[in-house]
Amino acid sequence: MKKLNPGEEQEIASKQWDRYVRARDNGHLEFIDMAKKCDAFYRGEQWDDEDIAVLDAEGRPALTINTVLPTINTVLGEQSTRRADIQFKPRRGGEEEVAHTLTKLYMQIADNNKLDWVEQQVFSDGLIMDGRGYFDVRMDFSDHVEGEIRITAKDPLDILIDPDAKESDPKVWNEVFETKWMTLDEIEELYGKKKAEALRFVAENGNSFGRDSVEYEENRFGDLDTDNDYMGSGVPNEDDYRNIKALRVIERQHKRMTRVECFVDPNTGDSRLVPEAWSTTKARKFAKQYGLNIISKVKRKVRWTVTSDKVVLHDDWSPYDDFTIVPFFAYFRRGRPFGMVRNLLSPQEQLNKIASQELHIVNTTANSGWMVESGSLTGMTADDLEEHGAETGLVVEYNRGSTPPIKIQPNQIPTGLDRIGQKAALNIKTISGINDSMLGTDSAEVSGVAIQAKQNRGAIMIQVPLDNLRKTRQYLAEKILNLVQSFYTEQRIIQVTNEEDPLKPREPMVVNEVTPEGRVINDLTLGEYDVIVSTAPARDSFDEVQFAEALNLRQVGVQIPDDAVIEYSHLARKGELAKRIRVMTGQEPPTEEQAQMMQAQQQMEMQSVQLEIAKLEAEVRKLQTEAAVNIAKVQDMSEVDPQMRMQEMQSQLEMKQRELDLRRELADLTNQTRTSQAETNAATRIAATAMQTAAKQQPQQPQQPKQVEIPNMRTPQ
Repeated sequence: MKKLNPGEEQEIASKQWDRYVRARDNGHLEFIDMAKKCDAFYRGEQWDDEDIAVLDAEGRPALTINTVLPTINTVLGEQSTRRADIQFKPRRGGEEEVAHTLTKLYMQIADNNKLDWVEQQVFSDGLIMDGRGYFDVRMDFSDHVEGEIRITAKDPLDILIDPDAKESDPKVWNEVFETKWMTLDEIEELYGKKKAEALRFVAENGNSFGRDSVEYEENRFGDLDTDNDYMGSGVPNEDDYRNIKALRVIERQHKRMTRVECFVDPNTGDSRLVPEAWSTTKARKFAKQYGLNIISKVKRKVRWTVTSDKVVLHDDWSPYDDFTIVPFFAYFRRGRPFGMVRNLLSPQEQLNKIASQELHIVNTTANSGWMVESGSLTGMTADDLEEHGAETGLVVEYNRGSTPPIKIQPNQIPTGLDRIGQKAALNIKTISGINDSMLGTDSAEVSGVAIQAKQNRGAIMIQVPLDNLRKTRQYLAEKILNLVQSFYTEQRIIQVTNEEDPLKPREPMVVNEVTPEGRVINDLTLGEYDVIVSTAPARDSFDEVQFAEALNLRQVGVQIPDDAVIEYSHLARKGELAKRIRVMTGQEPPTEEQAQMMQAQQQMEMQSVQLEIAKLEAEVRKLQTEAAVNIAKVQDMSEVDPQMRMQEMQSQLEMKQRELDLRRELADLTNQTRTSQAETNAATRIAATAMQTAAKQQPQQPQQPKQVEIPNMRTPQ
């Protein structure tokens, strides 16, 4: 940020305040009121304080039959069972291997940010707080020196969107605001002591933009000064003694046209902005080194301006290509978002009032009043009768000759009042699209087929907010991809979760790895990639579906291995049990140490056989020599004995030679068995992948037995 003179700072701060006031007064104040009311109805605070005071004064009840809570929770439950499954596909200049790496990296970023919980918060904000929920995606350098992507959920009341926006995509917005109250100490910690002192001077001298800019804390006797309204000048009198409680900090991201220089690849046409800190000489040297061209063009860039009252805290170009805010709108109609609770307010109020009126009528039947002749009561007064007249076992004594007390007949419950209450409850279900089958309140005589059909129909009714959630997931994944390609430029090691079994230990993965030959492996900065957004069931439901399908496949004759079935079960220590089964069946490949020991043992056995063969060959040669000597000396029957012994040794030599050949064949067979086991394990993984893909494509359909084609697996001989 360059240093600003007082005139420039005053101009920027005034323009910032004017843009904030325009966004605030063009729908944001109305949104705040409606969002707070909808949130209160969801929590069960559905009566105004004035109405409760009037009812209490009249002795009337104020019942709250909160049907908004289970209705919204049903939709939240639907969202929790449809987890995001994000994949990247190469488009132009991209590689399939890098796309697979980006998919794993997205899983790591989502796991690191607990994205499932953050998304649930944003989705609930969109449903409850009048249709608006917001992600904030930016780089965080607090835990990692090279930066990590941080995803948080913002309070919808603090975010002001462009009042001229007509689309839900933030890329077409002109500006977006985030505002919050901060103390002088917090401002000094973030922006420096000089900025805090300048704000203190402005606030204490009464030269601020108004009460919406500076919040004072009175430390005097008497009432607060209420002459100034929300848009008032807020100038305190000289006799006032005020402390500064907080100041409004306005953070505005807005787009401006500016001329920039870009690197252009003449082969692919891809362009990247030249870093703003680079000099012209450095940019030209870099372009010449890598064979790039440099062009100048006008482009919309994001300007980041932060002000508090008349002081500019920050004003510079944003390090990001787009806004950090990613919105979710439950319903969005031509720039007018709204939530699900808004349309349930009137039916809910009607239901509460009718239920309260019914209870009031029932209460009045027990103590409708008495008609008493003056002075006719004995032992009690008319006030005593009024107080105890509705008690059980009451005895009323009256004077002889006087008219006995007569109980006033209460008004009857108007005909059709109960049906109006039923209509109000039905209206809530009709408007929200949540039926009894989805709430689990169907009667016992309703068949399972009918319940399933009604649940499917209800899922169609709430498909609009779920489709908008899918759109938000697309925006979020594209934003994360942009940050990865812009900031994940150095070589780093990422700990990724196993896709097939998240419970397994994480595996290290190196991105942007530079080889000694100068080649970059898993280069995330190059190429364009498409984002494929789909839904997957929750992990527990997914495992149950996989286990059921595996059992169905075995029943129809598909040879699903036992260890694969165990992996999809919910048994404790199932990984260890599956491994033991593979070891027992000879399918578990030996460890490196075991393989080395087995190889050494085979070599020792072969060497032993070779030594025995050599020994036998030596004895045969010795016997041959002795036989030749004996033949030369005499021709006798005793000479037959060496000949027979030599033949015996020849037989032993042939047996040992055959044993050596058999051992060699056994070693070859062992290698073939290991190869066959590897092919079998690969075929098993293919079958498991096929089942996972089928489950992801139809997460909401009833499970039917499927036929999965498994490649031919060669059985070891």
